Amino acid sequence: MSERPRRTPDRRPVGGAGGPRGAGGSRGTGGSGRGTGGAAARAGGGTRPARPARTTSRPRPPGTIRLVGHRPRLRLFGVVLTLVMLTFTVRLLQVQAVDASVYADKADVNRYITVPLAAERGTVTDRDGVPLATTVDAYDITADPYLFTPEQTEVADAPAQAAELLSPILDVDEETLVERLSREGTRYVLLARQRSPQVWRQITDLKRALAREHTGDGIHVLSGVYSEEHAKRVYPNERLAAGVLGFVNAEGEGRGGLEAMYDEVLAGEDGKITYAQSGGRQVPTAGEDEQPAKPGSDVELTLDRDIQWAAQRALDEQVADSEADGGYVIVQDVRTGEILALATAPGFDPNDLSRASASALGNPALQDAFEPGSTSKVMSMAAVLEEGVATPHTHVVVPNRLPRADRSFADDHDHPTLYLTLNGVLARSSNIGTILAVEQLGDTQAETNRVLHSYLRKFGLGQKTGLDFPGETPGILADPEDWNASQQYTIPFGQGLSVNAVQAASVYSTVAAGGVRVEPSLVRGTTAADGTWIPAPKPKRTRVVSEKTARTLAAMLESVVADDTGTGTVARIPGYRVTGKTGTANRVDPETGRYNGYTASFAGFAPADRPRVTVYCAVQNPKKGEYHGGEVCGPVYQEVMKYTLKALRIPPTGSEPPRLPVTFDPGD
Repeated sequence: MSERPRRTPDRRPVGGAGGPRGAGGSRGTGGSGRGTGGAAARAGGGTRPARPARTTSRPRPPGTIRLVGHRPRLRLFGVVLTLVMLTFTVRLLQVQAVDASVYADKADVNRYITVPLAAERGTVTDRDGVPLATTVDAYDITADPYLFTPEQTEVADAPAQAAELLSPILDVDEETLVERLSREGTRYVLLARQRSPQVWRQITDLKRALAREHTGDGIHVLSGVYSEEHAKRVYPNERLAAGVLGFVNAEGEGRGGLEAMYDEVLAGEDGKITYAQSGGRQVPTAGEDEQPAKPGSDVELTLDRDIQWAAQRALDEQVADSEADGGYVIVQDVRTGEILALATAPGFDPNDLSRASASALGNPALQDAFEPGSTSKVMSMAAVLEEGVATPHTHVVVPNRLPRADRSFADDHDHPTLYLTLNGVLARSSNIGTILAVEQLGDTQAETNRVLHSYLRKFGLGQKTGLDFPGETPGILADPEDWNASQQYTIPFGQGLSVNAVQAASVYSTVAAGGVRVEPSLVRGTTAADGTWIPAPKPKRTRVVSEKTARTLAAMLESVVADDTGTGTVARIPGYRVTGKTGTANRVDPETGRYNGYTASFAGFAPADRPRVTVYCAVQNPKKGEYHGGEVCGPVYQEVMKYTLKALRIPPTGSEPPRLPVTFDPGD
């Protein structure tokens, strides 16, 4: 049996010569064709088979992922990218070309902040350079409302939270702080003025604690709180000389006394600084634009702090002891017109105006107009002596009553007929004797009134003192033709006209200065920030009476103190020759405009033969104990004069006083 040859695999393509079933006929034909083809191949061996036709893909197993073509995806991505780039391009053109200036302005507003730089206020000192009003370190607490918006803090109620934290530290109510921190359209608000360094330290400690809690960008509800150095006005001697110094308001502006009068000199000029900030902090590398503040000038007063203290102490004690409404003490250098002390009561502490009475904030020594009483008799005597119608030795018969016009005039007490010299009229302070002496000035009452009025004006009555002090009164002195029937007899002894305390003191300084009135002064000069000293203008000098008349008046005024029958014996100072004059006037109540109570006063100078210092004291409406000038103001005068003579190292003169007669014998 022969071996059957091995069959080689059929390599024809799918769907060979017979083609698909529908085209190639029956299955057998296909088989025949398959056999024929094989034989032909084997027989011919050289022909290339035809390219097979594509057939349907084979079925895929379940779960197989079919990949989509990548070209559609690329086309979609390209369209999207084109749109995005087109959007950015349009926006960039808008920002950089169309709205460039608008956005630049907005950027500057958000980045740069301008704050004021307060100028340091000048110091006010006494004549020896002792500070009476000065400045200390303090801070204005400010804020940037923009940094309290929800967009910046990411906190809906940042102003309320900040106000709750700051209110107890700043002593400002929460509602006020919330309103300020919520303001729109501004990058700067003031939360509190002139707080101490300790207050700002509390705030900075709190800011640091909040920053540690916000470790991300460090922004918190107090990020927009800042401080500005703004020195605080301080009066180291509290009430001392407060009536002269005045005070400043919350904005640091002078609103009383010399603080107001010299506000422009003391205040200087504020500056400002503009700097870049981010997150509530200054950007150190961004630079800054600063206009420095110009400090104010220092003002040196004529006051002597120690003499001022002595005058204030003596006055306060007397006002309290007599339960008076108030009072004034003036100490003046008779040679220069400089006021060494100007004390008033009641006073106030300019460091704490919240506790001060509104009526006490002024300076009553210059603002109160009152009837001086018998202290003004020295002007009547000056007119009589200067006109030559009488001498200190002239006899004046003084009855108990003097009928004139529609009334009868009297002295302060009933007495039998007195036989006084002109010197005695002044020493005993007789109203009737003064009227009789003044009547010699003219042949008619109208002429007498005109002559007396001219001397009163030359002594400075009815006009301001020359101090130019805020609110100063010129007093009241009617023209002589307007004096009524009563005034033409009361004005010679100090009723029916009004003065302020500095005017009254100036009258005695004029006599002490040899009859020359030297305008009072309170300021010696100013020192600019660069050290330049600018002296005050020299005071105006006016001759009022002759030197001879002034010396005679000084001798007569010395009798008031030296003579045992005089009304001013309480003012004696061992070792010194002292002049003086008492005054007790009916007082016009400023509330009712009617006479009510008394004005007690005492005025004089020392040493009598070489005058250096004038002291004037007046106490308004003493209600307890005595009300006469000698008893109420005499002790104050004596205490203040004694202290001043020692403080200025003025030695006793050692000469004996003249002994002018007080009375005369009617039989001579």
